[in-house]
Parts: sequence; C-alpha cells; structure tokens
Amino acid sequence: MLLEKIAADAKRLEDEAVAGEMSAQSVYEDFMKRSNKELTAYGESLQSMQAAKATAESDLSMTKTDLRDTLKELEGLNSYLGDLRKSCDFIMKNFDARQEARAQEIQALGEAKAILSGMN
Repeated sequence: MLLEKIAADAKRLEDEAVAGEMSAQSVYEDFMKRSNKELTAYGESLQSMQAAKATAESDLSMTKTDLRDTLKELEGLNSYLGDLRKSCDFIMKNFDARQEARAQEIQALGEAKAILSGMN
C-alpha cells in the first residue's frame, strides 16, 4: 500500500509538473508573440520617426537658407534706406537756399526780359 501511495504521489507530482510546464510554455509563447508584435510596432514607429526627422532637418536647412537670404536682402534694403535718407536730408537741408536761388534767378530773368522788352 505504501508503494502504491508513493507511486500515486509520484504520478500526481509528474502530472502537476507536466501541467506546470505546459502552462509555462503557453505563457512563454504568448509573451514572445506579444514581444514580437511590439518590436515590429516599435520598428515601424522608429522608421516613421526617422523619416519625420529627416523631413524636419531638410525643412530646417531650407529655412536657415531662406533666413540667411532674407537677412542679406534686409541689409541691402537698410543700406539703400540710409542712402535715401542722406539724399533726402541733403535736399531738405538745402531746400530753402535752393528756393531762394531759384527765386533770385526768376527775378533776374524777369529783369532781363524787361530790359530786353524795353529795347524794342
């Protein structure tokens, strides 16, 4: 009877070990399937992010080039504005003197005209 009980206990332990092994194998297979799916998803996500990064870097490079060109154009326009201001300042500064000179010239021409008209 003792041998039968030991044999029965051994059979029960063996069945439990086999069931535990099957359960562990099933859990491991599920874990590996989920892991592979996640790795695939992460890989696709990484590729998508790398493509987005490449696009962003390209856009950044183009934007920097555009900014540099715009700054050069603004510098040129600022220089042109400075030249215009100098020219306008010169005209405004000398406006009264030029207006007076023109008035004297008109007056002199009028006198010359009067003198020449009186000669006839």
